[in-house]
Amino acid sequence: MTEESVAADQPAAQRRRSTVSFLRDLLIIIVVALLVSFLVKTFLIRSFYIPSGSMENTLQIDDRIIVNELVPGMVDINRGDVVVFTDPGGWLDNPPAPAQPWLVQVWDGLLNAVGLSVSDSNDHLIKRVIGLPGDRVECCNALGQMSVNGVPLNEPYLLLPQGAQAVSAKSFDITVPKNSLWVMGDNRYNSKDSRYNGNTPGKGFVPIDNVVGRAFVISWPIDRWGWLSDYPQTFDGIPAAG
Repeated sequence: MTEESVAADQPAAQRRRSTVSFLRDLLIIIVVALLVSFLVKTFLIRSFYIPSGSMENTLQIDDRIIVNELVPGMVDINRGDVVVFTDPGGWLDNPPAPAQPWLVQVWDGLLNAVGLSVSDSNDHLIKRVIGLPGDRVECCNALGQMSVNGVPLNEPYLLLPQGAQAVSAKSFDITVPKNSLWVMGDNRYNSKDSRYNGNTPGKGFVPIDNVVGRAFVISWPIDRWGWLSDYPQTFDGIPAAG
């Protein structure tokens, strides 16, 4: 082999090494990105979509929300928080989802694994926390307001039908059990929440262990982007339970 042929082979070999190196680095980047996304979804944040109008006008049908999964494991739940939770039993009556082509199922599974899909939103519910463990929640007083531990609530987030005289069509007087929550939708006359699940195993209360996290931002559509408030001005004056 002449010196000229050796010199000619060197650029080709360098190109092959560069290509292999590039593909290796790209694979490492993809694997690391998938791992980071998986860890973020599992331990920090998760995306859901809104399938119903029970939280209007705070949340609209098909809004995408981001949920902080550190609540309630590392951060306490507060009154006014908008929380996503798994069905305590008997709240949902969803028909089976239509079968998807296998390629769609595989693709959706991959996106769901890294937190980019929201395919499980139909298996969860989203409501606003009104009562914490030990709280007495009553409705309604002479002005049509709901009270927590004797303090009437001014609820600016509510959607009520025109002419409604009270914040709830159903009267109630309950005390929230230990390790449970009383939750209600903002679209108060169109929400199957704690008030209407008294005949379920949990008697309408949501175990704190069922809470996936606290919704804190609307991420989609773009023109709906915004932070979700827990309305501290509504709940700050409420004394502790008991």
